[in-house]
Amino acid sequence: MSNSNNNNDTPGHRLGTGTEDHDVITAQNDEGSPLLTGYRPSSRASDYMRPGSSQVSLRERPVRSTSSARRRRQQQQPAHTHVARFSLRWWQRRIRYYVPIIGWLPKCSAGSLATDIKAGFMVACLLIPQALSYSSLTHLPPAYGLYTALVPALVYGMLGTSRHLSMGPEALVSVLTGTLVKGQLKHLYAAYSPNTPPDDAVDDFSAAVASAVALASGLCTFALGMFRFGFLDSMISESSLRGFISGAAIVVLIGQTRIVLGLPASNSVHSSPWNDLCHMLSHLDQVHVATAAISLGSLAFLRLLRFVKRQFRSALWLQGIPDTLVVIILTTLISWAVQLGKDYNVAVFGSVDGDLPRFSIPRVPAYVDSKDIVSSAITITMIGVVESVIVAREYASRNHYAVSSNRELVALGVSNIVGSAFGSYPAFGSLSRSKLNDRAKATSQLSGIVAATLVLVSLLGLLPYLYHLPLGVLAAIIVDAVVSLLSATPHAITFLFKVRAWSDLFLLLFICACSVVSSVETGILLAVVISLIMVIKRSNMPRIKLLGRSTENGYEFCPIDGVVPSSGASRRQSFSSDESEFDRSHDEAEDGSEEYDTQVQHVEGVLIVRIDESLYFANAGQLHARLNRLELYGDMRVHPSEDPRMKPTRAVVFDLIGMPDIDGSALEILLNIVREYSRRQVRVAFVRVCDSVRGRFEKSGMARAGGEYDFNDITAALNHLERELTISVSP
Repeated sequence: MSNSNNNNDTPGHRLGTGTEDHDVITAQNDEGSPLLTGYRPSSRASDYMRPGSSQVSLRERPVRSTSSARRRRQQQQPAHTHVARFSLRWWQRRIRYYVPIIGWLPKCSAGSLATDIKAGFMVACLLIPQALSYSSLTHLPPAYGLYTALVPALVYGMLGTSRHLSMGPEALVSVLTGTLVKGQLKHLYAAYSPNTPPDDAVDDFSAAVASAVALASGLCTFALGMFRFGFLDSMISESSLRGFISGAAIVVLIGQTRIVLGLPASNSVHSSPWNDLCHMLSHLDQVHVATAAISLGSLAFLRLLRFVKRQFRSALWLQGIPDTLVVIILTTLISWAVQLGKDYNVAVFGSVDGDLPRFSIPRVPAYVDSKDIVSSAITITMIGVVESVIVAREYASRNHYAVSSNRELVALGVSNIVGSAFGSYPAFGSLSRSKLNDRAKATSQLSGIVAATLVLVSLLGLLPYLYHLPLGVLAAIIVDAVVSLLSATPHAITFLFKVRAWSDLFLLLFICACSVVSSVETGILLAVVISLIMVIKRSNMPRIKLLGRSTENGYEFCPIDGVVPSSGASRRQSFSSDESEFDRSHDEAEDGSEEYDTQVQHVEGVLIVRIDESLYFANAGQLHARLNRLELYGDMRVHPSEDPRMKPTRAVVFDLIGMPDIDGSALEILLNIVREYSRRQVRVAFVRVCDSVRGRFEKSGMARAGGEYDFNDITAALNHLERELTISVSP
């Protein structure tokens, strides 16, 4: 397949609309932003009419009008024809854009086809064991793990924009699904009480719950993509996400360690991870030796093989060994030869129905509250979307192609909606399989389709050969996967401790502890709620700066923090009151921790405030309180218990060069602030007001409230105030 990213007909890039300049080569991503721009030699008239140029003008240059010359020029110039809306070609382009397989499949070459088949085989060697293992996390039969690896992966291969994202069962999503299924099973057991429900009824009930939550999760994800909420993956802070991932990984470790050691399960249908840990520790004397030996041996072999691969990265034959598949084959052969299940009472895979999934519209089963399904679907969607979009962006950046978050959400949503009708539980992108897909040099989404095809083959013919596979080995594979999830946690804790980010460090540890002690749902709920509170808190604070006059140049003003009026100076960076010389830095810290090159001092009796962002209903509410604090202390860092430092304010000057817009709610708040200043006989002036804000000031009656806004710079406003008031503001 062609890997060129400059072809406008390639899926994932916008098509030409006929408005491009012929002298500019522009590759665009699917959001329309240019990725690469280069220039061809131009033949415009301006190139021959520069001052001092020896070239003659185009009017004086002889022009050949031969038909051959015209044909050569036409062949050299790119064709940019306007396509009428809703025409056949317009529909072809839109379908190719929204269904990427129509665009990239016809362009597959023999070389790229062979590479993608190889990559798909390598991914399948990891996908199949993971699907069988992760199904135990969901309390579903192993076949449902293969269903989840089959249908959603096929659908995503047709609609997804990422060439490397591996769709299918994922550890954290499987844990969340299993938590829901386990919680709903208590209703089924209560309905059969005092008897125990048959195994078939338990399996059917669990599968119905999993399919229902897959449908709900797919609908949520699809809606997010259709309404262009692809930016939501950045709404959860890194510390919150790392704390939840660590807590969920520990929860998985607790549950799978019990299976690895062959310990009996707890009698409680719905217990917290902490209770499961206490139960496991209290029954360590009942460790099943044969189960622990084969499981821990498998885990040790996996870790050893990974270590050897890291030591010999240049050995390509070694890197291509599918370690997980090798472990399953070896342990199955050992179990069959030694008869672990029959002679040593080791729990084995057993006989499993390997039929193809049947189409069935998901329904919420009896005894289940729909609210539980919806709430769990929202939680699963948040985790799955964040991980999938991050992985897709990461490998798109590494391989120099573009992905669209919104189209990814649509593809993920449709994959889960279709998959839910064929017995799958929620499926999202996997980091480990995507990493393997990238290492195998996959060139298109075909590798994922090949992997899904191999899952189909295994579903039809592999399961009977896994009869003797010890279940402890599948648990060991899961333990190996979640240990990889925990590998980044020590580095994150060390980094936060090193930079003294105590709030982030506390947040990470707190969410991790809550996930372990209470439940995984509690952990993700805290992660989302705390992250949203942090976003609201920071967006609720208007970005304002107190300005002072430069002692070196009386016509320059700059931010001033922590300057006591009596001392009158502090090291700060200056900027001119002229708009053309003003350096707006919206990235500066709220505490004013910048380094400056000149000295500044307060203007006695005058509060000069620069507003660095648009005012709207969320951040304008705190404006009054922050102005009062600046008026008393001259610095937001001074504790309110301190004595006031500033002299009485006679005038307030607002520098609005950094405020391009203001909404109605914020304008009403600002009018009330101006009216209060007017009642206190404090003059208010606005300088460098943009046209849109000026128009709203005029319509709202800002001048009648006491605010003057016809000043082009701070110096002009201060000179006006000096004439109006009996204060001296001269430098």
